[in-house]
Amino acid sequence: MTRVIMHGCNGAMGQVISKLAGDDEEISIVAGIDVVDNRDNGYPVFTEASKCDVEADVIIDFSVAKAVDRIIDYAVEHQIPIVLCTTGLNEEQLGYILKKSKKVAMLKSANMSLGMNMVFKLAAEAAKVLAQAGYDIEIFEKHHNQKVDAPSGTAFAIADAINIAMNHAYEYKLDRSHENIKRGKNEIGIQAARGGSIVGEHEVFFCGPDEVIEIKHTAYSKAIFAKGALSAAKYLSGKEPGLYNMGNVIG
Repeated sequence: MTRVIMHGCNGAMGQVISKLAGDDEEISIVAGIDVVDNRDNGYPVFTEASKCDVEADVIIDFSVAKAVDRIIDYAVEHQIPIVLCTTGLNEEQLGYILKKSKKVAMLKSANMSLGMNMVFKLAAEAAKVLAQAGYDIEIFEKHHNQKVDAPSGTAFAIADAINIAMNHAYEYKLDRSHENIKRGKNEIGIQAARGGSIVGEHEVFFCGPDEVIEIKHTAYSKAIFAKGALSAAKYLSGKEPGLYNMGNVIG
């Protein structure tokens, strides 16, 4: 049984994870940390990490960017591996994660969905064959009308996976409308749409002579991110210090 401390337990994703964990015989949330303590979760909730004295095997963080540094310090102090699901971290925080991962196991991914992380792998493998043959690459993503960043971090992560596989041969084009020129050879186009309640949709197109190969992922609920976080927690429990990602979880 993997014992979890849920950081951000009373947020939307914290509640989804708590519900799914309750139906999973291999994992148990033994404590929560959240500045808001306004509901009965079935486990103790602490408004500050420093007050949490419950033994655990791993921490899942689904909070806000400004709270991440403190929970990392807590993880290092108590030597508890941590799954970092919070988005919107700045470069300084990413550097801090890399530094502290030498002292305790950390897992960080641009997207916690197992399916999306398989898309990263598939896109990278496809690029090795199709991009090499001169196929153009375009990425389209769609999200709900409340999402602030565009394109999404996941869209950039797909592009990064391709670019790494191709030895960083590409530059990213986010808007072609102001240039009115022919498409460049070493470009990955990334376009975004925002509307309604779309949870998340990502498409990768490899466009060649007389054919198009498409890799598509559609998220129908936030539960896929919660399931990924729980899988990551089971994987990370007991691991040696280092920086891991969802690619390690899916092998």
